[in-house]
Amino acid sequence: MDEQLQNLYELKAEIIKAAGHPIRLAILDALREGPRCVCELAEKVEAGRSNVSRHLAVMVRAGLLSSRKDGLMVYYSLRMPCILGFFSCVDELLRERLRASASTLAEL
Repeated sequence: MDEQLQNLYELKAEIIKAAGHPIRLAILDALREGPRCVCELAEKVEAGRSNVSRHLAVMVRAGLLSSRKDGLMVYYSLRMPCILGFFSCVDELLRERLRASASTLAEL
């Protein structure tokens, strides 16, 4: 594999890693409804504001989210809503795995 392709895969992995935490996945899912402030997101994902802020910072650095300031409030939104299509694919894979597990159990 050439160096340029290797670098591309590494950059893709960074983005996937930035989403790869249960709280971050919940935040991304909450943002499907539109921009939210830290306080709304913390309540929605049932986590502390400082914890949510750290997760938001990781996703902003990775380019998954954008932020805008409105007075004292900062609102976060999906920078590329197409990421939700990837999650839909993951959901379908999980449903398929559950169906296969159920079939295996039924055969016992």
